Amino acid sequence: MTAVRTRLSMLAALTMFAALSVAAQDLASFEKRMQVRTLDNGLTVLMLERRDAPVFSYATIVNAGSAQEVPGITGLAHMFEHMAFKGSDQIGSKDWAAEERALRKVEENYRAYESARGTTKPDEARVEQLRKAWQDSIAEADKLMENDEFSEIVDRAGGVGMNAFTSSDVTGYFFSMPSNRFELWAYLESERFRRPVFRQFYKERDVVFEERRMRTESSPFGRLFEQFVGTAFIAHPYGFATVGWPSDLHAFSATDAEEFAKKYYVPSNMVVAIVGDVNPAEAWPIVEKYFGRLPKAPAPPALRTVEPPQIAERTVTLRETAQPIYMEGYHRPAASHPDNATYEVISMLMSSGRTSRLYKTLVRDQKIAAGAAGFNGFPGEKYPNLFTFYAITTPGHTPDDVQKSIRAEIERIKTEDVAAEELASVKTRVKAGLIRGLTGNSNLALQLAITQTMAGDWRELFRDVERIDRVTAADVKRVANATFTDANRTVGKIESKGAAK
Repeated sequence: MTAVRTRLSMLAALTMFAALSVAAQDLASFEKRMQVRTLDNGLTVLMLERRDAPVFSYATIVNAGSAQEVPGITGLAHMFEHMAFKGSDQIGSKDWAAEERALRKVEENYRAYESARGTTKPDEARVEQLRKAWQDSIAEADKLMENDEFSEIVDRAGGVGMNAFTSSDVTGYFFSMPSNRFELWAYLESERFRRPVFRQFYKERDVVFEERRMRTESSPFGRLFEQFVGTAFIAHPYGFATVGWPSDLHAFSATDAEEFAKKYYVPSNMVVAIVGDVNPAEAWPIVEKYFGRLPKAPAPPALRTVEPPQIAERTVTLRETAQPIYMEGYHRPAASHPDNATYEVISMLMSSGRTSRLYKTLVRDQKIAAGAAGFNGFPGEKYPNLFTFYAITTPGHTPDDVQKSIRAEIERIKTEDVAAEELASVKTRVKAGLIRGLTGNSNLALQLAITQTMAGDWRELFRDVERIDRVTAADVKRVANATFTDANRTVGKIESKGAAK
């Protein structure tokens, strides 16, 4: 057994050395090929030349997500993501002058309708009259729009993978195009942020509300996650659902969305990363020409609210006719904290894949859970967040059963030193995952843009490898003891009140 352990240690060391060599080589290679510029208006643009195929990918990251919302406009960051595909005054309109007047009329009628129905004793007949006038004005505005013109232009030009996302921290937009369509892309991507038009806003608001209904109201797990996060965060907007609260989704307006965009969709708050078959000498003048059109504006103020330290355990229990599930989360610092690499290592040790401690104990050995894992950096990473564990029970077992085993594994990582072989294996897997993520242009563009946005330097994507390599068994034990305490814990669970299908 000693000989076997020695060979395993040597193999882990060789694998780790190889991973480090590849990462270092990639960073050196990337630095030679990477160009970064900040335009006069404050927009940061990254450009990485990769001539593997005649295509390029990009990602635009806006440094605003649901954490930038306040009560009354929750869900608006996600709502604007939908609006960004509706075009501009130049794309998506049959007659912009007429459409602009029609959209102003929509907002006037909506304000009148909202004012009437928001009174203490609304006149129902008057409210219905104003609602109809508002709906009629929407129908008139819709006649002046070219539906889905932005998306159709991208499709005709050979664009693929067009999509977007909204998280607690950022909002992102991305797709890929043939390299001979680079100037068209630069025009389209800059155009939709130069002067976005909020056409079909209220129709899309209904679409977002339906998303919420399907993912939250109609899902036991969705209901649990919303209650769990809202219980863990009592002050910070991480406690808001990204999709928004139902009342806000029925109330905020296109005017609210326009104000949100003016505040957060400014060049100094955005990063664009371009990866693929681009010639920088030819591409930079095009970038300057089109993205330089975005009007300069001050960066939005930093978020003021800080979640206060949790001083007592909190518990939320849902009793549902559904599969029982158990989760518990602990507050941890933001990703910028010096211990972030240690949290990444703990996450891999405890909850990543079939070799993780939770999987081996709860699923493989005890067979009390159908799945067991966790989230590190939940629901976001920009601000202090949660380190969360969860388990889905097998028939005949309860949340209390899995809670006991999860707590035992947590206690073990607090009191026992992680074996050198296990720690080396975890580090190697973390590094290998990073390296694999550098292969595809689209994924790389996203990672580079997000890292530049969150950390201020795309190189931090690679420096994570060095920080992870320096994590020791003592670091793991120290961070675990500081984080996984009773008073710092929030528990969420679904207890079955009947037979689950």
